[in-house]
Amino acid sequence: MAQFRWHPAAQASEGGEQVQAGDARPIGQALVLPDRPALRALQAALGAQVFRIGAEDAPPPDPGAVPLFETLSGGTSGAPKRIRRTQASWIASFAVNARLFGLGPGCAAAVLGRLVHSLALYGAIETLHLGGRLHLLDRQRPDRQRAALAQHRVQVLYATPAQLRLMTEAGGAALPDLRLILVGGSKLDQALRASLVAMTPARVVEFYGAAETSFITLADDTTPPDSVGRPYPGVEIAVQDGEIRVRSPYLALGYGDADSDIWHDGWVSVGEHGRMAEGLLYLAGRASRMVKIADQAVYPEEIEALLLALPGICRAACLPAADPLRGHVLVAVLMGDGAQAGDILAQLRARLGPLKAPRRLIWRSNWPVLPSGKTDLAALAADLAGAGA
Repeated sequence: MAQFRWHPAAQASEGGEQVQAGDARPIGQALVLPDRPALRALQAALGAQVFRIGAEDAPPPDPGAVPLFETLSGGTSGAPKRIRRTQASWIASFAVNARLFGLGPGCAAAVLGRLVHSLALYGAIETLHLGGRLHLLDRQRPDRQRAALAQHRVQVLYATPAQLRLMTEAGGAALPDLRLILVGGSKLDQALRASLVAMTPARVVEFYGAAETSFITLADDTTPPDSVGRPYPGVEIAVQDGEIRVRSPYLALGYGDADSDIWHDGWVSVGEHGRMAEGLLYLAGRASRMVKIADQAVYPEEIEALLLALPGICRAACLPAADPLRGHVLVAVLMGDGAQAGDILAQLRARLGPLKAPRRLIWRSNWPVLPSGKTDLAALAADLAGAGA
């Protein structure tokens, strides 16, 4: 069974620390590493039969007959879950990405997030397994991350929209050497995509997926703005009664600490609703966030995407509030130019109708985020509840 390796051409750096292939030593034992491991610890993990980064207080991964590891979910809908998968499930997509994006020995790549999060860990291991030069930048401020990308002439960047937004807002040098940005975690809004175009000539490729599934679809500038793209090579997508299910060589085995019914006969439910049309996947939203307003199903993500496309808004979240007549109404929590509130409400009502349009706009000067960089919806909801919204 395939196992992660530190390619002979691979190099990694973080701050002043550098590690190359000659230092690699397979150790063949289960490891649990801190959520910000040193490079030597990451190198040890790539030689281990079983490992996990983060969740140090949880039970260690169970050794198995095949090389395994555990990642952590993003925690958007609750406490992060430990997700158990084979190393082969990621290696299969390394080969696909090497072909699609020209990854391989000598390619300079960087990750902005902490390795406890699956996107950053994926980018780091893919780079080292294929022989690239990895730069870990999560300990730096966004402006210094941007400077480091320029200094090291990074060609490939793995990042979330939240991380990219902070970096574009920080300003700094253009990035002419960057040729590919692989974006995961959530969908890019059009304003952020425009900011990326101003910063770099890089091709921007978004992938839709989950920690349990890895890649599901890919999208680029030829994809309709409201779609998350076409199936990633080797992925089958089925939509039954609005629920998206996935089958592929890249699926996780299950959760490390509990049984779950999201796996069924080789298919995984990703907890999202959507539809397929002309080979493209369109998302409605997460089933767990769907709100009933006057008995109509409303997905807040649809409205958040519309808000982020409007001028004057840089952050947006829609949350339900109890309503005696309709059951619920939506409240939009925003960062940006509050002077545009009247125009924003008018546009929302014109495009969405009085039922789905948020009844109120609440402006914030700060924005709570999870360690993964995603919006902390629970913190926003708690603030609304505390304010009596």
